[in-house]
Amino acid sequence: MKAFSGTIIENVGLHARPAAVAVEEASKYQSDITLYYQDRTANMKSIIQIMKIGVPAGGHIEVRCQGEDEAQAAEGILQTLQAKHIVG
Repeated sequence: MKAFSGTIIENVGLHARPAAVAVEEASKYQSDITLYYQDRTANMKSIIQIMKIGVPAGGHIEVRCQGEDEAQAAEGILQTLQAKHIVG
């Protein structure tokens, strides 16, 4: 398993547009990718699940990747979220 954590810096939190960016990147990988926020979890390949857990700006998240391409998934998702100024 590979994981990373960060703080949501997008001012609207992890909602429609930033969630779509996360789902698009996560969907490129075969690994199971789970988003953790407080006591809630979401499949990172599901925009509905991500939006349902309601991560606000300033929320601290953890992303765990498990599977054959877990290292590439964790690195790719983190880089994308940082490049799009969603996670800091």
